[in-house]
Amino acid sequence: MNSDGLILVVEDSEEDTEAIQRALSRSHPSLHVEFAPRSDAVLDRLLDPAAPTPDLVLLDLNMPGVNGLTLLTNLRANAACASLTVVVFTSSTSSAEEDACYAAGADSYIYKPVNFELFQTVLRGAVDFWMTHRADVRRAAG
Repeated sequence: MNSDGLILVVEDSEEDTEAIQRALSRSHPSLHVEFAPRSDAVLDRLLDPAAPTPDLVLLDLNMPGVNGLTLLTNLRANAACASLTVVVFTSSTSSAEEDACYAAGADSYIYKPVNFELFQTVLRGAVDFWMTHRADVRRAAG
């Protein structure tokens, strides 16, 4: 695994996947990024003892099949996944959806800007914050 850690991106849009990959390759080139285009297989992936545990999960809400809010609820209900850092990264600006995500246990709710430069800046800030936070928690625990 790369030295900066692992991010699991749950995103069905090819356009958004490409934008996230481009943005993170510029801001965090040594970060390993894994993409899950459908949310229905994510819980199994996270419970696989052979798979590395991500340091951060970026979760889109509007997904085919199991939507992001349902996945978030399922993650928080599973003891093995309850402590994962989950950032909802979505195009939804609905305050009701934001409230529902925080009630379900989201660590953060971030709106995806349409402008790529702003998209990149917002994503970089979120990754920097949560990866630093995760490292601080690990240092305090160890």
